[in-house]
Amino acid sequence: MKTLIISSFCLLISYMVAAQTKTREPGQWQVGVFGGGSQPLGTYKGEIGKARMGYTAGLFADKYFGGNHWGIGIDARYLQHGLPAFDSVFFGNGYIATTFNSPKSFRHMAFTLGPVYRTAIGSLEIEAFAKAGVMLQQFPDYTQTMTYTTPLTSGSIDIFSTANPKDDPKAWVGVGGLRFNYKLNDNWALFLQGDYLSTISRRFSKDSSEYYVSYRPALKPLNANDIVDDPLAFYAEKPEYARTYTQAVNLTAGVKYIFGKKHEPAKPRPLPEVAQEVAKTPAPAPKKEEMKKDILVVVKDRQTGLALSGVRVDIAYEGNTFTSLTNANGEADRLKEATEGSYAAHGEKNGVATTTVLITPADFKQSGTVIYKEVFHDDPRFTLIGETVECASEQKLKNINTTLTNSGSHTNMSQVSDGEGKFIYQLDPATAYTIVANQAGKYSQTEQVTTQGLDRTKTLYVSLKLGVCNLQQGSTWVLKNILYDLDKSFIRSDAATVLDNVVNIMKQNPTLRIELSSHTDSRGSDAYNMSLSRRRAEAAVNYLVSKGVEKNRLTARGYGETKPLNECVNGINCSEDQHQQNRRTEIKVLSY
Repeated sequence: MKTLIISSFCLLISYMVAAQTKTREPGQWQVGVFGGGSQPLGTYKGEIGKARMGYTAGLFADKYFGGNHWGIGIDARYLQHGLPAFDSVFFGNGYIATTFNSPKSFRHMAFTLGPVYRTAIGSLEIEAFAKAGVMLQQFPDYTQTMTYTTPLTSGSIDIFSTANPKDDPKAWVGVGGLRFNYKLNDNWALFLQGDYLSTISRRFSKDSSEYYVSYRPALKPLNANDIVDDPLAFYAEKPEYARTYTQAVNLTAGVKYIFGKKHEPAKPRPLPEVAQEVAKTPAPAPKKEEMKKDILVVVKDRQTGLALSGVRVDIAYEGNTFTSLTNANGEADRLKEATEGSYAAHGEKNGVATTTVLITPADFKQSGTVIYKEVFHDDPRFTLIGETVECASEQKLKNINTTLTNSGSHTNMSQVSDGEGKFIYQLDPATAYTIVANQAGKYSQTEQVTTQGLDRTKTLYVSLKLGVCNLQQGSTWVLKNILYDLDKSFIRSDAATVLDNVVNIMKQNPTLRIELSSHTDSRGSDAYNMSLSRRRAEAAVNYLVSKGVEKNRLTARGYGETKPLNECVNGINCSEDQHQQNRRTEIKVLSY
């Protein structure tokens, strides 16, 4: 491959030199600098490389031959692509975490050489280039590990890791693209450049040039409530290997300088002739002072028109980007005293881009000192804004693990509340969810959240305060949202979701012993209500045991109608809501 590239370049260079010997216009030198975004492609971006949008910057030097159409150029550039944020994933008796042994990004330095071609249309100049050479690569090194603990043992296995023979291999690389230039004068030009870069061989000398990973294929989904006794029940015993090569599309902007003879002013003519023309020509108008204005960009939700906070907004101008986050009024930071020119502004939130708005020189000619523009974010999902608070005082609690479960698909998402106790999830339309806190030494109710019946054009935010209580001996609480069919004691699917939270509490706190009791209202005979409540309590305890909780840590009690929470006893007429208050399932901490 290397021999073929070098031979092709030699032939191209020989052809261009021969083709230009008949021209009279001397060839020019030019140098330029550029920078901008770099978008990974293929498996380099996919599940193997997991590379994310990054940036590139570099410089070039081109020498054109006589006629200034064909030439040869060199290119040196730096590329960096980050990795996604790997959040820790918690399950019933353990977690999956990522350990990095190197910077969390791909870092590459490429040096290339090849032919360039130029043509001009008025003040617009277009250049094409195809170059090849060597790239110095720097791969990340990390491992994703499952760690689990059971009453008898504990352990861990690696489920995904990098497996590169070398973390800094070299590679043959090729780059090709177009450069669109706007000449300011004979020597200076601004340009936009788009190109495609890719490694073009699997090996460099005796070393591999590709990026390797080792992973264990998933055998079945791992849910937040799962208990792992044998990790090989969830992941394959034998690791598999995959590899990918580096490839990216780059969009950059920059400035270049063209060496050569500057434009010579016209020689002065005899004074009488000049004097006559001056007399006939009106004096030039005074030069206008450069216009400057503030630029204010506001982000709104497309469907409700509400201002959006926390949106990253980029305002681009001549290769530079001004980035900020919107405040509670949806306002990005003002770009103060912006000079007259062309700008582009857009934003991004939760992986969804906003519309793009352009600011043109015509906007600077309008009245006022501020150019106001709106962009719109169109995400059909609802936003759950929650707070983790202490049960009694409602004081905000930070760094609390929360788990959101889709009631239909049973898929889970986890998040830790921030320094102000806030957590944010995106909710699909017409979908029901449950949410709980998972923290050793604490418990929360299984709260229900739904977007069913909500109109997205009228509602964007769903709010929730998630009460988190301390576990302590003698404390009691009523399990919310646990229901039984009339005169039945079996565990329904919706009740199982609530009891799964109790399973997690028991497994996160191995010294905890509880009494699980069931209570009825006063309707029906005392004996029947006592029997029904005992069956229901025993059914709940049996469910917990089936999920791995030791039987000696659980006590089932049925109290029938003997412990009402209000005045609704035999012979008293009460509303359905009052009876419902007495129909409950309670947990009491016996020891902790």
